[in-house]
Amino acid sequence: MKAIGIATPPEMRALTAAIGWPRLYIDAIEQRLDIASFGLAGKPGALDRLTEWWRANDMDEESSLGHLETLVAGDCLVTIAAPGPDDDPEVPVIRVESPLTMYAETDIRTHKVTRALRTYVPDDMADVESATLYLPDRTVPLKRDRGSNHAWRVDGKPVFHGLGVCPVVPLTNRQRLADRRGQSEITPELRSVTDAAARMMMNLQAAAELLAVPQRILFGVEAEELRGTGGNREVLDTYFARILAVENDAAKASEFSSAELINFTTGLQELAKHFAAYTGLPPQYLSFSSENPASAEAIRAAEARLVKTCERKARMFGAAWRQVMRLAVHIMDGAPDIELSALEVRWSDPATPTYAARADAVTKLYAGGIIPRERARIDLGYSAEERAEMTEQDREEPMRQLTALVGGNTSRPRPAASRESGQVAA
Repeated sequence: MKAIGIATPPEMRALTAAIGWPRLYIDAIEQRLDIASFGLAGKPGALDRLTEWWRANDMDEESSLGHLETLVAGDCLVTIAAPGPDDDPEVPVIRVESPLTMYAETDIRTHKVTRALRTYVPDDMADVESATLYLPDRTVPLKRDRGSNHAWRVDGKPVFHGLGVCPVVPLTNRQRLADRRGQSEITPELRSVTDAAARMMMNLQAAAELLAVPQRILFGVEAEELRGTGGNREVLDTYFARILAVENDAAKASEFSSAELINFTTGLQELAKHFAAYTGLPPQYLSFSSENPASAEAIRAAEARLVKTCERKARMFGAAWRQVMRLAVHIMDGAPDIELSALEVRWSDPATPTYAARADAVTKLYAGGIIPRERARIDLGYSAEERAEMTEQDREEPMRQLTALVGGNTSRPRPAASRESGQVAA
């Protein structure tokens, strides 16, 4: 408002427009960041266990919230804890926390969290009343004393986990060597372009209110004649602001031509192009392309920068999620699993190819012997349950084909053959 309100009367502040380009950009990235599965060579049983933990903690939804918070605020934090008395004893507790309520300190050398604090504010109060302190050897519940000094005290029994590392993993966005805490994806240049667009939109509204409709001018008419006696309309008759009737023979009427608003719309299109240049959003996302509908190849070419951005985000966030799952195994088993160092996070394709194009590509790879059948089904996006069902159907398919070929029940014993004649015995 400080920038938008320059040379703007206070009564026009209600025309301030909110331009949602940053939200559009953040949503375009977050919607393409979906964790499909985990991968680990030679240990499918461990993956089934991790997948069960992931689903039990609703991480399909919570991870999306974490990605969104990280893109907006620059970072968020993930906590891992052993199950409590009311939790499933076979599933660790994984929670995604906002940086507005949790703070963590990291080691400069290892870039790992050394200690963290999670605060809790009751709905009916404005001050922090309780907190949880995460340390490499224990987790301590804290509560603020409501006395005169408002000191913190231990509230309950600390949990001594003895992990040797703090069970907190940060998700960071746009790290730099001098700033490991991360930065928001809404950079200063994006904010400046958005502010300029908001001001131009407000000016467009003001011009539309004042100048878009032709303004009428009356000559030779006194102000009292316009108001009439007692403020009524006995002298001046107005019909929907289109017909003016004045009881004065000397009165003359004229009008100003309406103002063109194309200058504002052209300026908004230019600002949208600058925003697209900064972010890599395709033109159709900002609706400034007036060309004919693009083909599928043109759409994929326009999304190349956005897809590459999402791939980089997935690689950055994937390292944090791998550390989260390794810590979960460490907490549940009491010792770190060295083999889980090769754990990989598999993401859905951030591009938007059509299903027919993807099926055609996978079919060619399978027919050429490059990938096996199971890999082809994974690439097509089928879930583990769907693939298991397909595998069972693959086992039944030869039997159904044999039944269709010979007829009858193929499960009965085959007739014995005669050794002498080689003919089938009756």
